[in-house]
Amino acid sequence: MIDPEGPVPVYRQLATILREQIERGDLVPNRPIPSVARLQQEYGLARGTILHTVRVLVDEGLVYVVPGKGTFVKPRAQ
Repeated sequence: MIDPEGPVPVYRQLATILREQIERGDLVPNRPIPSVARLQQEYGLARGTILHTVRVLVDEGLVYVVPGKGTFVKPRAQ
């Protein structure tokens, strides 16, 4: 659940939610994460906020972006 009034920025809250889903295996390697539109609808956040979240996850090495295709879970290094 996103708390817009909480001390943690909402993009960080969403990044934590998605990170946990990746770690649990709910989002699997080489498969897309939910689309920006779906995340907007599900969490009620602005497109820019979702894109900021994706940049955070890319910087952390958890996802990669394929232009025109979507954002995918990066395989874990063995």
